[in-house]
Amino acid sequence: MHKEFLMGNAAIALGAVAAGVNVVAGYPGTPSTEVLETVAEHRPDDVYIEWSVNEKAAMELAAGAAYAGARSLVTMKQVGLNVASDPLMSLEYVGVKGGMVILVADDPGPISSQTEQDTRHFSRFSKLPCFDPSSAQEAYEMIQEAFEYSEKYKTPVFLRPTTRVCHGYATIDIKDKSEYYHNKPEGFIKDSKRWVIFPKLSFMNHQKIEARNKELSDVFSSYEKNKLIPACDKYADSKKGIASGGISYTYAMETLKETGMIRHLKVSTPHPFPEKLAVEFLTGLDEVLCLEELDPVIERELIYICGKYHLNTKIIGKLSGDTACAGENTRDSVSNYIHTFLGLDTSKAQELPEPPALPVRPPVLCAGCPHRASFYAVKTAMKGKKTIFCGDIGCYTLGNAMPLDMVDTCLCMGAGLNIAQGVEKVEPDTTCFAFVGDSTFFASAITGVVNAVYNQANMVLVVLDNSTTAMTGHQPHPGTGRTVMGEIVQKINIEQVLRGIGVTEIETINPLELEASVSCVKRMAEKSGVRAIIFKAPCIAVTKPKAPLHVDQDSCIGCKKCIRDLGCPAIVMNDGKICIDASMCTGCHLCSQVCPVCAIAGGDDYE
Repeated sequence: MHKEFLMGNAAIALGAVAAGVNVVAGYPGTPSTEVLETVAEHRPDDVYIEWSVNEKAAMELAAGAAYAGARSLVTMKQVGLNVASDPLMSLEYVGVKGGMVILVADDPGPISSQTEQDTRHFSRFSKLPCFDPSSAQEAYEMIQEAFEYSEKYKTPVFLRPTTRVCHGYATIDIKDKSEYYHNKPEGFIKDSKRWVIFPKLSFMNHQKIEARNKELSDVFSSYEKNKLIPACDKYADSKKGIASGGISYTYAMETLKETGMIRHLKVSTPHPFPEKLAVEFLTGLDEVLCLEELDPVIERELIYICGKYHLNTKIIGKLSGDTACAGENTRDSVSNYIHTFLGLDTSKAQELPEPPALPVRPPVLCAGCPHRASFYAVKTAMKGKKTIFCGDIGCYTLGNAMPLDMVDTCLCMGAGLNIAQGVEKVEPDTTCFAFVGDSTFFASAITGVVNAVYNQANMVLVVLDNSTTAMTGHQPHPGTGRTVMGEIVQKINIEQVLRGIGVTEIETINPLELEASVSCVKRMAEKSGVRAIIFKAPCIAVTKPKAPLHVDQDSCIGCKKCIRDLGCPAIVMNDGKICIDASMCTGCHLCSQVCPVCAIAGGDDYE
């Protein structure tokens, strides 16, 4: 063993490698992304790893590997589990041979997600065991234990870290390479009675699953990471207790070291719930405070157990309004909850002075982002016309910000295409645009195009192709021509895919050529049926920027059109004059094409 200072996601990844993982697949999504990337960086030569086209594909690939006896890991964020839920719900009834861990990172806040959904509910819904780490060290250990439980019970299992576990750093104990487990897959053995999901098989396996989960509830009551922590002498006679899980446990322990420990139940396996341990904890207590993210999962389980065993214990938390029902917990909020629960002075809960308020900085598209030019071209071309701009998940969601104001709807990945079709069916006189990025096109938009062509929709698809998966850290996708393992592969051409589906009206253009782009949008808007514009220009983070531009103050008339229309963060006001921040400008020349008096110049020659 040795110590390393690691991010939680890196600890999970190294834990998987130490556990002998053979196959890793996933789709990027904060806060889970670094797990797969770290495995890729540290993988042994015999480990296969891929960024799959979406979470459903990743889930099915990992299942196939586990059918063959491999230890497989599939990674995603909480909303990605929605995409993977179809195979997941059936996979539980079939089971696996090799260990299979489904890592789903939840995002309390939410910090970078559409929802605050809690994967612990999915665990119960799908009848799968769930491990809920409270620290980077525990996450490192838990993923190894998760593989062992998965193999022993022939079932996939969840590992559910939340943002502060995923992105927190700590010095942890990790195994030396000589201590790694090496799994040798047996290979797939044909057995249609096991691997083909017929109704009779599902019925029989359902009964086995229920019996297994009842057994696991007992097993988890003895699992070392589910703990019953006794009270200190100060609270030895107290009839109060705390139940917590995940990062909330870590926050609670930090506070209880100051206040004195009261009877405490740590829940590391929210499903199947460690019922016997919970009964032991609840016996003799009058009141229990539950601390958890995101939903009242532990709280509801304890209320159920109190009713089942006729325990007269009051359970409080989110359902009772004693803790917040939304958002992430913090060290300070948990400290306040505990001080209030124990009847202590809450002013002592925060010993550090309040930091000054930070300035509000709403997220914006980067300076030089080609998406800004794409949105502006469409906005300019469609000015004064009845339109709807259906957005999608990615950097380009930021096109909703003023002054662009170009995202009227955004639901989930790939949904903009079908939403545009739905609006058009109700309002045929509306010109409907659907914006989607290149990575999202491959992940979840292709079926929407098929639906549009088949059902004779009247809409304009706009593919914002910046040659990367920019929002989550520039991961490769099928259109980039490379894989996460460094292989150079054939690029999948978006225009060819569209033509193969049946889209005949397609134009590909550089959005930074503003006049040509505006003309292109006007032409396509006048046509009927499903037509597509591919705005193709690389993300500024994956290409070398050009020399910065500058404002000729003698020519500038101070109209502020560049600021009012574009909202580029590189264009600033300095002492009442419009200037360009050379440290931010990438030389894209969009602003020089917008300026009515040609006062913006410099940079590389623009053609």
